[in-house]
Amino acid sequence: MLLKTGELAKRTGLTVRTLHHYDAIGLLQPSARTDAGYRLYNRTDIARLHHIQALRKFGLSLADIGASLDRPDLPLADVVAQHITVLTRQIDQAATLRARLVAMHEQLAQQQEPGLADWLTTLELMTMYDRYFTPEELKQLPLYNSAEAVKAEWTTLVAAVRALMASGAGPDHPQAQAYARQWMALVVQGTGANPALFAKLNTMHEREALLQDETGITPAVMQFIIAASGQHKLALYRKYLDDDEFAFLRDNIGKRASEWPPLIAQVQGAMDAGRAPDSPEVQALARHWFDLFCSFASDNPVTQQKVRQALVNEPGLTDDGFVTPAMREFMRAAMMAAAGNRDKLSN
Repeated sequence: MLLKTGELAKRTGLTVRTLHHYDAIGLLQPSARTDAGYRLYNRTDIARLHHIQALRKFGLSLADIGASLDRPDLPLADVVAQHITVLTRQIDQAATLRARLVAMHEQLAQQQEPGLADWLTTLELMTMYDRYFTPEELKQLPLYNSAEAVKAEWTTLVAAVRALMASGAGPDHPQAQAYARQWMALVVQGTGANPALFAKLNTMHEREALLQDETGITPAVMQFIIAASGQHKLALYRKYLDDDEFAFLRDNIGKRASEWPPLIAQVQGAMDAGRAPDSPEVQALARHWFDLFCSFASDNPVTQQKVRQALVNEPGLTDDGFVTPAMREFMRAAMMAAAGNRDKLSN
C-alpha cells in the first residue's frame, strides 16, 4: 500500500505542510516517489509516523524524537523518563511564576496596581534567570527569592554609588571603598556565598542589557566598584611591598578580575566532587589560579611570598566569603603536588 501526501494527511489528521516539514528535516522521508516526483509513503513509513505521533504526545521535541527513532535500542522507559524531566522543569518554572503573580495580586488587592511595564519586566526577568540558572539553583539563590526590603537595600546602594560617581569622586574615595565593602556583603548574602551562583549571576549581569537597565548596575558601575575594592586592598598590600613591587601590583591587580569568579566556582565544584589535589582536573585549575596570582603579584618568588604573607595577615584581603580557607588550602596542596611532579620529571 502506497499513499500520496494528501491521502496520508487526510487519514492521519495531519496537514500536508506538516508532512512536508517532516520530510525536509529528515524525520519522515517517503520511501518512494512517482515519476512526476510526488511523495509515496509505504507501510514502514506509516508505522514510523505512528511512532512520531506517539512521542509527540509525550511532549518530546522533533529533534529528540528523531534521535529516539534513530536509536531503536533506546528503551521506551528512557523516553518517558526524559519527558518526566521536562515536565518537572516546567512545573518548577510554573510554581515560580505563580509566586510572582501572587505577589502582584497582593499589590492589586492593596490598590498598588503595578503598571504594564512592571508586569512585562517581571516576566522578562524571570525568563532571563531561567536561561542562566536551573530550577534547583534558583531555589538556592536568595537574591532571586529575597524580600522587598533586600531589593530596596540594593536599590539604595546602587543609587548612592551612581551619585558618588556623578560627583566626580574616584574609586580611591573613602566612601567608594565603604560602598564596595557593602556591595560585596550583599553579593555574598544574595548568593548564599555559593561561588557557582555568583559566577552565573556575574555572567548574566555582563550580558543582559535589560538587567543592567532595571538594576542600574551598568558595566561602568561594576568597574567603579571593582576599582574601589581594589583601592582598599592596595592600601593593605602597601605595607608589605617596596615601591617597585607595589607599582606592579597597583597597575595589574584588577586587569583579570573577571576570570576569578568562574575559576573559584570550578574549584569549589572540584572540592564538592571529591577530586584529589593531584588529579589532572585540579592540576589544570591550580595552574590557572597561579597564573592569575602571578598576573598581579609578579613572577618574582620574593614578591609572591610578601603577597602571600599579606593574605595571611590581613582579613580585609580575604573576607569576600567565596575563597574560603579550605579552598586556599586545597589550591596550596594542588600546587605542591604540581611542584613535586615537576621535580620528578627533572630528575
